[in-house]
Amino acid sequence: MTARTNIRFLRHGEMVELSDVDPNETVLDYLRLREHSTGTKEGCCEGDCGACTVAIGQMENGEVKYQPVNSCIQLLGSLDGKELVTVEDLTSPASPNGTLHPVQSALVKHHGSQCGFCTPGFAMSLFVLYHTDGVPDRSQINNALAGNLCRCTGYRPIVDAAFEACSQKAEPRNSGPFSLLSLGDDIFIGDDNRFFASPASENTLARLRAAHLDAVLVAGATDVGLWMTKQLRDLPKIIYLGRVGALQQIEQTENVLQIGAGVTYAAAFDVLGKFSSDIAAILRRIGSTQVRAAGTIGGNIANGSPIGDMPPVLIALDAQIELKNQTGSRSLNLADFFIDYGKQDIQADEYLANIKIPLLADNQHLRCYKISKRFDQDISSVMAAFRFTINDGVVSDARIAFGGMAATPKRAVRTESAINGLKLDDAVGWQKTADHLNEDFAPLSDMRASAGYRMATAIALLKKSRIELAEQSHTRIYGDAYVA
Repeated sequence: MTARTNIRFLRHGEMVELSDVDPNETVLDYLRLREHSTGTKEGCCEGDCGACTVAIGQMENGEVKYQPVNSCIQLLGSLDGKELVTVEDLTSPASPNGTLHPVQSALVKHHGSQCGFCTPGFAMSLFVLYHTDGVPDRSQINNALAGNLCRCTGYRPIVDAAFEACSQKAEPRNSGPFSLLSLGDDIFIGDDNRFFASPASENTLARLRAAHLDAVLVAGATDVGLWMTKQLRDLPKIIYLGRVGALQQIEQTENVLQIGAGVTYAAAFDVLGKFSSDIAAILRRIGSTQVRAAGTIGGNIANGSPIGDMPPVLIALDAQIELKNQTGSRSLNLADFFIDYGKQDIQADEYLANIKIPLLADNQHLRCYKISKRFDQDISSVMAAFRFTINDGVVSDARIAFGGMAATPKRAVRTESAINGLKLDDAVGWQKTADHLNEDFAPLSDMRASAGYRMATAIALLKKSRIELAEQSHTRIYGDAYVA
């Protein structure tokens, strides 16, 4: 296979070309250990605290768009074709002699820093917000800063700084010669025993997958990155999916919404938010802005976590997935993909290509609830999703799925059968069906919740869904989420 043996990205307005990229090397390692650009800090090293936040610029429709990412778990190889911006770059384009960027000036003016360790990450999150169209409101500012933790200053002065800096029109940036970056060729750095590969097509991806069954497929690295930084695992073979164009597509027909497995949460937010206000509310609470900018819906499915937020929602919607290899493709219901803890129905040479979601009919209603200790950036104790088909106040078809209640995301099939045929105003009948959840699930106790709490919460959420539908409360507001 003929492929490029380096990555190319923009840094300080110039092209950087690297041919010595280890498959496990992160952007943070590159900055601190190679460039000695130590403004970007290492905090939690798992994508939670935001101290390592950098901005990644990418050309979209002739314009550079920036997203914040956690550099501690972002693979260096994923930078190909993009621009890397760090806190060292935040000087005013009009005054390149060291004048502070507007977000930095505002942080100084409003005393938005004490110990200062987290401040570079805050500055970079605000940099991205500053370069986003429109003047943000309080909820948008809170959302932008939800992935940055401060234990000294408190958020009021930081939010004040955000209001001041982002209320003005962004000064244009000279990003550099994007035209010099070749985006259409495959990348293979290393040898057959240890490599970073970044295919540019599905054909190359399928060949690599078949030739290296032991390689790890990586999209946003929001999960796999922790294998390296927390479990200290060495991953000698990595196939990065972020440059396979076919996996980044969103298509909608009259009846189905198809989302490529490589589509990030950020890219899918608008279309899924319009699909359902409940989904928008859930997406708003998946990770942080940094996590949603890198993490993918396909990755959340493929890694098979029993506490992933999207699988229960997609199972309740009767979603299907498409798996591909060199010889073809196959489709299966997402509910059947999860076999047991850490075990999914996927062959060694297959990869997840697409998620296909049937659109809701007029008589179908979706309710989703995430229960966690924190509102922002927390793993679910219980994730519940309910889709009911209702005719004349009677449930004709129920689809119920939970996360955090079993070794996999799982349907509540006995409870579904008990609900079918019930009227929404039959509170006593629904009370009896809740008992069937004890037949569908035997949850475990762990650091996030006890088994008893999980079961009581699941029963309460089932009752909540009925009450909401019975009262026809279809307009609900969750912070800055969409309103149905």
